[in-house]
Amino acid sequence: MISLNEYIRAAPKCELHVHLEGTIRPATLLQLALRNRVDLPYTTVDELREWFKFTDFHHFIEVYIAITRCLLTSEDFELIVHEYGAELARQNVRYAEITFSPSNHRWINGVNEDVFFTGISRGRKAVLAEFGVEINWVFDLVRNAHPHDEKMDYVTQLAIDGMGDGVVAIGLGGLETGYPPEPFERWFDQALAAGLHSAPHAGELAGPESIWGAIRALKAERLGHGVRAIEDPNLVAYLSEHQIPIEVNPTSNICLGVYDRIGNHPLRRLYEAGEIVTVNSDDPPLFNTTMNQEAQLLTDVFRFGVDQVDEILLNGVRHSFLNAERRNQLEADFIEEMARLRTSLDSGE
Repeated sequence: MISLNEYIRAAPKCELHVHLEGTIRPATLLQLALRNRVDLPYTTVDELREWFKFTDFHHFIEVYIAITRCLLTSEDFELIVHEYGAELARQNVRYAEITFSPSNHRWINGVNEDVFFTGISRGRKAVLAEFGVEINWVFDLVRNAHPHDEKMDYVTQLAIDGMGDGVVAIGLGGLETGYPPEPFERWFDQALAAGLHSAPHAGELAGPESIWGAIRALKAERLGHGVRAIEDPNLVAYLSEHQIPIEVNPTSNICLGVYDRIGNHPLRRLYEAGEIVTVNSDDPPLFNTTMNQEAQLLTDVFRFGVDQVDEILLNGVRHSFLNAERRNQLEADFIEEMARLRTSLDSGE
């Protein structure tokens, strides 16, 4: 027999909200820095592990930029995709839509798309072949680069050009406070017209007005974070009625100070109000978490039973941007595997 937590670890999952640059482990970062001769503030894995521990948003950005500066060759990008693919497989994550920020690499490092897109594409293919894990991409506009239109044009066109190589959506990341969604409408319109999906960040460090803007201006089909919808009952009702899912990252929300403690997190209240919730890891090493740990919060903190846990995990498949045929097949596979695992679930759980 297995416990509910063992069941959650073994259950098949999808990850819809994770940043590729935020998946890199300290040991890998040190390896990249050494081979590319990039100076880091610390020179051992233990020191880097301590440095990775989140303190505040300024520190988070400092680490994130250091990571970006260490990615210089197509082999570097292939390596980080391959390593994260192995980690996904270890946690029984079968499909992931991974956010990637092309403009950071082009403008911070001078690394162009021939380098990074070649690397992440090779990594994506290797992960599928070796681990059976499917990966697609969300290319995001970095909102605090606005009004640098050249960067927005670049990412939007690159996302459109990459649709045949796994790019399924355009996102909106970066600093939310002070950078509302509305100025980015024309780039989202361009991407949507080409057949991409809309998955902007909204409702994390800014409130309901950010979510309303993402819905109205960017035609959001899924919301990165979205938890601050809880502050506006009309918005929660709208999201529920229109079946717009939110990508919830509980540990990230606590680290970034969106909520002061996990007991105050509104995931369960949003669920009970009819909102479609998914659970995700955001930047796992930087927030000292994993997809499995986030999923286990569903029972350990939010007190969901197995039926609700299954529903939330299946939401990851049902509201992915896979084509309908593949999405339906993956959902059927998940349901079959969950049913098999349930036969071993301790009835006392």
